[in-house]
Amino acid sequence: MSQHRPRSKTSISGGAHTTRAHDSAHKHVTGSADYIDDMPEPEGTLHGYLGLSDRAHAKITSLDLDPVRASDGVVLVLTGADVPGVNDISPSGRNDEPVLAENEVLFHGQPVFAVIARTRDQARRAARKAKIGYEDLAHVTDVRDAIDAGYPHVTDPLKLERGDVAAGLAAAPRRLKGAIRIGGQDHFYLEGHIAMAIPGEDDEVTVWSSTQHPSEVQHMVAHALGTVSNAVTVQVRRMGGGFGGKETQSNQFAAIAAIAAKKLNRAVKIRPDRDDDMTITGKRHDFVADYDVGFDDSGVIQALDATFAARCGFSSDLSGPVTDRALFHADNCYFYENVRLVSKPMMTNTVSNTAFRGFGGPQGMLGGERVIEEVAYALGRDPLEIRKANFYGGPGRDLTPYHQTVNDNIIARVVEELEVSTDYQARRAEIIDFNETSPVVRRGIALTPVKFGISFTATWYNQAGALVHVYQDGSIHLNHGGTEMGQGLNTKVAQVLAEEFQVDLDTIRITATTTGKVPNTSATAASSGTDLNGMAAANAAQQIKTRLIGFASEKFGVPPEQVEFIPNHVRVGNELFPFPDFIKLAYQGRIQLSAAGFYKTPDIHWDRAKGKGRPFYYYAYGAAVSEVSVDTLTGEYQVDRVDVLHDVGRSLNPALDIGQIEGAFVQGMGWLTTEELWWDDKGRLRTHAPSTYKIPLASDRPRIFNVRLADWSENREPTVRRSKAVGEPPFMLPISVLEALGMAVASIADYRISPRLDAPATPERVLMAVERLKAMAEPLDEAG
Repeated sequence: MSQHRPRSKTSISGGAHTTRAHDSAHKHVTGSADYIDDMPEPEGTLHGYLGLSDRAHAKITSLDLDPVRASDGVVLVLTGADVPGVNDISPSGRNDEPVLAENEVLFHGQPVFAVIARTRDQARRAARKAKIGYEDLAHVTDVRDAIDAGYPHVTDPLKLERGDVAAGLAAAPRRLKGAIRIGGQDHFYLEGHIAMAIPGEDDEVTVWSSTQHPSEVQHMVAHALGTVSNAVTVQVRRMGGGFGGKETQSNQFAAIAAIAAKKLNRAVKIRPDRDDDMTITGKRHDFVADYDVGFDDSGVIQALDATFAARCGFSSDLSGPVTDRALFHADNCYFYENVRLVSKPMMTNTVSNTAFRGFGGPQGMLGGERVIEEVAYALGRDPLEIRKANFYGGPGRDLTPYHQTVNDNIIARVVEELEVSTDYQARRAEIIDFNETSPVVRRGIALTPVKFGISFTATWYNQAGALVHVYQDGSIHLNHGGTEMGQGLNTKVAQVLAEEFQVDLDTIRITATTTGKVPNTSATAASSGTDLNGMAAANAAQQIKTRLIGFASEKFGVPPEQVEFIPNHVRVGNELFPFPDFIKLAYQGRIQLSAAGFYKTPDIHWDRAKGKGRPFYYYAYGAAVSEVSVDTLTGEYQVDRVDVLHDVGRSLNPALDIGQIEGAFVQGMGWLTTEELWWDDKGRLRTHAPSTYKIPLASDRPRIFNVRLADWSENREPTVRRSKAVGEPPFMLPISVLEALGMAVASIADYRISPRLDAPATPERVLMAVERLKAMAEPLDEAG
């Protein structure tokens, strides 16, 4: 203990609002970061593999697994009948997603049985020897075909409505109708799905799972085993990417590994090949958006009636909230005086689609931006003018279709600042001049905005817990309910904790997420990981600090306000103690140095039946300017330049935030330009490997890529250190790339015709759009 006042640093190292490297960055680069497949396997570990259906829709008439059982190394073969509990892992509770299919298969590649063998290769080879008899049934894979065939909804549709849409459309001076097809997307995480289950005493089992939702895996494994949740412990140190694909899709692998582990009393690991992983697991939902819009001669939208139909797959999964969120974001930054938005979550004979970064928001926003583009081309105006004319404004123009008031609106400032800083107007004029004289290469430019609501729309998910221990030597242990998938969540939460205790970041050790320490966790999704878990960790720290302040006040006879945590020290009256020395004193004084923190997002509510409420705590804003060049003879193109200005409030870690924006932009650009899912007429997914599914390469990146944070922004809500979420909102910034491609194509017809590019705008689609506009322009030219 120090009885004098030593010199202390004026600030801590690595607190909130400072740039710090990702806590595992050096491990990622050197290959020393441990993922589940890197962990030492317990003695006698067995390996699983799944046997898949080769029909899109059929009754199972026979199932001969004897050749599988007779294969080398096979120890066990599991079918749906072997599930000891309930053969269902549906996250929606609709009992529509079996662990292993029985009697009927509903998509090509649906797991029918599982093989457990001494080696993974043996299990993989044995799985191919099954003899399955089928009675084929009719199937559909396309959204329009599902509607025409009278396929059911997988969950209840949603309708958002405000004003009188019919009257608004009838009274509008101008009106047009259209549709856009919006493609899905594979998550293409670097680490595929994997689970390892280790049996324990009685009904206990520990599962290492690559999941964004440990508590759901815990509950689903218990459900399948026929036991209770406290018998199952789920652990996650890190994932090699998730993007929403590991929110629910991990359940199946974890359940099968756990069932086999308990049956055999041996550790079991299961990891599919990339091809099977892409076939078995859900994607981003494909959408078809139909719209009817009325507007005036200045481009102000007076009424919008739109339907968003989605390819949901064979089961409900998360299609309800995904299609809901599509409607929540169809307005983007725009006020619709009269509006009706309806979802159609369609069942199809495809893998059940699931969460993906943006969770339906990108599809809804793209539909809304298509409406803006249509109005602009109909009026012969710059789409940016139409965007500005329809921005949310003050009272009377600040109510969303779901009746939430937009009271933190900064989009006009963001757009104006980006427009000026990038010299958008002069560049657009120069591009138009270029296109007039360029016979082959055409260029385009677009500036698009983003307004993205932050919170789970399932209100009960907006809660988090954290466990904080302060040890006698002053070192700190942190565990929280969020999962680390490369986004830097652990680093940010540790920074928040360091700021609370005023200690250096390296004082804090973050441990693997586990349901045994923090129960009932929400998924790390909806961009809320830092918002929720950071506040929970801060709450735990505040509990401990309150006890420490009370202890110091009583022991040293000073008022509580004279106990202060300063960088790596605690000041008590006129005495200054190094943090470890003070903690040692508190321990000797029998002060509890551990706390379970908790946080729930305040002031949010949602009535789905009425389509009204405040589902979002706040909005994150951003804008991007993208410039492209298109070869009109081949449809090939490149992104020449991108400028982004994005709002993250008071950034907790600018380097991590910029990294998230850059990554989201490139991933979103892939969704809109190159990543295409394709099913053949037999219902088989043909784009199930890197050879047939094109994610963006390094050569696809914008040639010039400038990203800035709106450093003047501060969250008006009391979020963690007044920051804003950054995971999902920037994913929609590359809508500007699609719109810029549209402008380049529209130049073929002198910008008189809306290009109506569907997504993804592959070179083939761009070329077909060029040819279509050429054909449409000829009659216009002949008419003068």
